[in-house]
Amino acid sequence: MATEFKTSGISSPFATGNDASAQAKAMPFQRSNYLWMIIGVVTILAGFFIMSMDKEEFGFGFLGLTLGPIVVVAGYIIEFYAILQKPKA
Repeated sequence: MATEFKTSGISSPFATGNDASAQAKAMPFQRSNYLWMIIGVVTILAGFFIMSMDKEEFGFGFLGLTLGPIVVVAGYIIEFYAILQKPKA
């Protein structure tokens, strides 16, 4: 027999019951968030790959100093968007 405690409206991750809304609140990210996260990681990896393709010494060419870092920053912006995007109700 499970003992239920009355709280002041604070939901607990250890709450018992089959409330669907409690399960929905337990998941902070939805499928679209994870999809944007994967896109962001792929973009970041593509930026590092672009930087490694530079033929100049120590990567001091256009790819290593301009295009690659811009792509990496774009990937991080996508990651921030994926984290901050609110789930659709």
